[in-house]
Amino acid sequence: MLKNLLQNKTKVFYILLLFSFLVVIRAYENTIFYDPLLAYFKKNYMQTPLPELNVVKLFFSMGFRFYLNSIISIGLLKVLFDDSKVVKFSIFLYSVFGILFMVTFFFIILKFGETNKMNLFYIRRFIIQPLLLILFIPAFYYQKKITN
Repeated sequence: MLKNLLQNKTKVFYILLLFSFLVVIRAYENTIFYDPLLAYFKKNYMQTPLPELNVVKLFFSMGFRFYLNSIISIGLLKVLFDDSKVVKFSIFLYSVFGILFMVTFFFIILKFGETNKMNLFYIRRFIIQPLLLILFIPAFYYQKKITN
């Protein structure tokens, strides 16, 4: 295994580099992105009303964050699997899920904000965190394993 790892030094380097980009996005989320819900969900949010939101600014900030995470995640999938079909399918899935999550998130904020805080919390998680990557890596690995 060590011999195999040494043969794929550049692959390991790119995986670590892309993963570190995800860590940097998470570490500096307070300064890079507009998201008053970050602090809100760290408190006792079930007992307090939603903070004042600039919905347009929040939309673009969360969209940009999802876009950054998606690009890095697709890069990671490209490095890990080196398969154009995986990359194309990932782009399609990220596009569909991105639209679905963003529309659902803002629909809940605008129509049911105070009554659906838990749904808001979990949908927001899928937008701002690379959770799809955590789901896609084992799925594509399993698919690759059964087709070979």
